[in-house]
Amino acid sequence: MATAADIHKESANAWNKRDFDHLRSLMHTGYTYTGGDGKEMAGQEAGLSVARMFASAFPDGTLSVLRVFTRGNTAIAEMVGRGTHGGDLMGIPATHRQIEISICNVMELRDGKIYREREYMDMLAMMTQLGVIRAPGHAAGSA
Repeated sequence: MATAADIHKESANAWNKRDFDHLRSLMHTGYTYTGGDGKEMAGQEAGLSVARMFASAFPDGTLSVLRVFTRGNTAIAEMVGRGTHGGDLMGIPATHRQIEISICNVMELRDGKIYREREYMDMLAMMTQLGVIRAPGHAAGSA
């Protein structure tokens, strides 16, 4: 049976390949996803819709898994997301800018599948890199 760390790496690879069927096969039927807004969404389709949204917004996007820490059926991965903003991102039209952000993803497994996933990413860094907002501490009118 695959370990929690194996499943974590496999899910990142599936997203990198845009293999959403394989990504679905890694998800438990009771799957839930919680993103940066703190709202839990239930069901495989909820998780896949988030994955597809980011894939559409960053067509060349990749996830690089730096480290995975495990304890029992839980895996926590430090990742870096990179890509060029080439499509709609939550109502933000393509800026064609490149981003690189830190991501922490926590997966809990049940029956060898992803049961619960919580994802934390540096949205401030992403929005700043996209030019949508200014970084804190920058005076109005400064670069």
